Amino acid sequence: QLQLVESGGGLVQPGGSLRLSCAASGFTLDYYAITWFRQAPGKEREGFSCISTSGGSTNYADSVKGRFTISRDNAANTVYLQMNSLKPEDTAVYYCAVDPMDLCGLGSIPSRGDYWGQGTQVTVSS
Repeated sequence: QLQLVESGGGLVQPGGSLRLSCAASGFTLDYYAITWFRQAPGKEREGFSCISTSGGSTNYADSVKGRFTISRDNAANTVYLQMNSLKPEDTAVYYCAVDPMDLCGLGSIPSRGDYWGQGTQVTVSS
């Protein structure tokens, strides 16, 4: 079964950091752009960061720009999201998904994706 598996979430205080991982199961990430999405309680799921197939392009929503960094390690078949200076409004379930058309490489943050995982909960609270 082709799937992405997210991990690394947890409870953190405002101003803290977390690193999320997005690992591929059943396929190789090398050929795919990846988007990180999040869904806060009562809100729609939104894409906020992506990395192109080559890793040469990364895009961020204004809400996370300067605080979050996306990267990929193809040898580890994993994409990472380093989240710093976390705020309570970052509280959400975080998902990663494949961007099959590599829209990220064209400068966009996709609103849709493939091969969803179960997500990982990030809670920012004191």
